[in-house]
Amino acid sequence: MKEYLECGRIVAAHGVRGLMKVESWCDSPKILAMQKHIFLAEKDGSYREARVESASVSGELVLMSIEGFSDRETVQGMKGTVLYLHRSDIPKPEGAVFLADMIGLPVIDLDTGATLGKIKDVTDSVASRLLVIEREGGADVLLPDIKEFVKEISPERGVYVTPIPGFFD
Repeated sequence: MKEYLECGRIVAAHGVRGLMKVESWCDSPKILAMQKHIFLAEKDGSYREARVESASVSGELVLMSIEGFSDRETVQGMKGTVLYLHRSDIPKPEGAVFLADMIGLPVIDLDTGATLGKIKDVTDSVASRLLVIEREGGADVLLPDIKEFVKEISPERGVYVTPIPGFFD
């Protein structure tokens, strides 16, 4: 499991004093805005901690000031940079699973026990979240992450589903 999880991306500078607009990838922008520190990925694969000086929610964005980013030019140069949180800093309801932990899990038919593929990606659509299932030797399948199809998500064992007949044929 990844120790650091993607939580957002710097999209623009806001003002002239180093304030940045951050697109939040958390369940709510409030989760990102309440953090005391974030992490930046280094070229060597490590993560550098940066203290959050201030943060507030503005619509779907978070206006954030990070230690060491004191002017507009510095923030503009960081546009597109992905921000990370340590997994222990992210509140998670009992039984919930981080999306990052779902990638690579086997997808198993609950009724037959057959492995149908593995989770390649998880995307949001208008109606529901979609599981992108990579099939061996076949095209990817998009399965809505709704209780009618997805019965259990276990980071240790896999994703158990009950698809409609012919869905994976």
